[in-house]
Amino acid sequence: MTSRHTIVFDLDGTLVDTAPDLINALNHVLDREGLPPVPAQSARNMIGAGARKLIERGLEAEGRMVGIAEMDRLTADFIAYYADHIADESRPFEGLEAALDHLAEHGHTLAVCTNKLEWLSKRLLDQLGLSGRFAAICGADTFGVQKPDPTILRQTVARAGGQLAASIMVGDAGTDVGVARRAGVPVIGVSFGYTDVPIAELKPDRLIHHMRDLPAAASSLISA
Repeated sequence: MTSRHTIVFDLDGTLVDTAPDLINALNHVLDREGLPPVPAQSARNMIGAGARKLIERGLEAEGRMVGIAEMDRLTADFIAYYADHIADESRPFEGLEAALDHLAEHGHTLAVCTNKLEWLSKRLLDQLGLSGRFAAICGADTFGVQKPDPTILRQTVARAGGQLAASIMVGDAGTDVGVARRAGVPVIGVSFGYTDVPIAELKPDRLIHHMRDLPAAASSLISA
C-alpha cells in the first residue's frame, strides 16, 4: 500500500457484531408492548438503518403499525435500554484489531460512518476499547443525513482529514454500497454482516469473508 487512504467503516455488522444487544433491546420494547420477541435470525437482517427502522421492522413482523408519536416513544425506550446494555454481548469481529493495526501501520487513516447515533457509536467503541483507532466517528445525527446519502460519507472523510478521492468504504449492506457509489468511492463488502440482500448481489468492488482479508482487499483497490 503505497498511497495513504482514508478507510471508512460501517459499524454494526462490519466492525462489531452488535446483533445480540440490538435484538435484546428490540425485544425489550416489543415485550413492553405485549408482543412476542422477534427470532434472532430474522432480527439480524432488520439491523442497519438505525433504531427507528429496526423498531418499525420489528412491529411489521407482528403485523402492527403505530403513529409518529408512538414511534417516538418506542424509539426513546429502545435507546434508553440499549445505551445501558450496549456492550453486554457485542464484540469486534474476529481478526478486526489485527486488520486495523495493519492498515494504521501502513499510514492509512481510519474512520466510522454509521446510521447509528453518534453518541451511541462512541459509547460502544469506548466500551470495546476501539474509539482511539478512529480519526472520526460519525453517525446518523452528526450531519443530519443517513447513508446512502453521500453527504454523510463526504463529511466523515473531511472530518477525518482525508480526501474523498483517496478513500475506501467498508460495509455489510446496501446502504454502504449505495453511499459509496453515490460518493464515487470504491467499496469493500463484508459477507458476515446484516443484510436482507446478500452483499455479493450488490456487487461491491471487493468482497471479503473474514477481517484477515481486509488489508489485501484494500491494497488491491489502492493499486488499481
